[in-house]
Amino acid sequence: MNIEHLKTFLDVARTGSFHRSAERLHVSQSTVSARIRTLEEQTGQVLFQRLKNGAVLTGPGRRMAPYADTAVRAWERGRQYLSLVEPQRIECALGIQSVLAEWLATEWIGWVNERHPEIALRVEAGDSESLMRRLDDALIDIAVAFRPRTKPGFKIETLYTDKLILVSSDRRGLDKSWPDDYVFVDWGESFRAAYADAFPERSMPSIRTPLPGVALNHILLQGGAAYLSRSLADPWIEEGRLHEVRDAPFFPIPTFVVYPAEPVDQEMQSIALEGLTQLVRHRR
Repeated sequence: MNIEHLKTFLDVARTGSFHRSAERLHVSQSTVSARIRTLEEQTGQVLFQRLKNGAVLTGPGRRMAPYADTAVRAWERGRQYLSLVEPQRIECALGIQSVLAEWLATEWIGWVNERHPEIALRVEAGDSESLMRRLDDALIDIAVAFRPRTKPGFKIETLYTDKLILVSSDRRGLDKSWPDDYVFVDWGESFRAAYADAFPERSMPSIRTPLPGVALNHILLQGGAAYLSRSLADPWIEEGRLHEVRDAPFFPIPTFVVYPAEPVDQEMQSIALEGLTQLVRHRR
């Protein structure tokens, strides 16, 4: 299949219009129609229902969309890999849980780049399910996730286990006032379930974010409380700028690293894993 045909298919699926996709792709509408028609002939399926005001995916079109997306992204990654110039002769792609990206991905990039400048680096963030899909599709080389699923051909190891603690900008106990300035950091599905069990009568606060750094900066500047990881909060607790909330429950949060048992480049994988291991060991 022609990769441009797949890109056109995905764009029409996003825009819902042959005309708008033609404008976005800088081709004629007849070219867009021809590309889609070719795909339909090759698959033997009608991929779009043509409507008066646009186009919508048919059932076969919806089933094809994720495979087309994987193929396009794999092509782009391969093209970028082949374009690497000296001294960077290989790329390592790390997928990481969004709430960990702020510190771990940043420090990992610095660690690898300082010791192995020949390795080009790429980082993607997401939730556990999306990271595992990208790992399955070979779009990333290593995933750091809270809840990876077991899959043949991949190794899963515990990278580290942290503890989520409730901290505040002033000394306080767990009373009725703390939710008023509470910032909800979304640490993932397991945390949401544990939080709901621990505080069944608490309504969702008005400030929510998947980025713990945003919550930390907010409560340092504006005051308030948030569940943060022990490793993130400890330096501020030692300085006296944050305080653990008395009698608040804590939640353990294990983090796993997932990687292929038979990688494309064993040396590159070993370097990347060593960096992650060294960084979390130092952090603790």
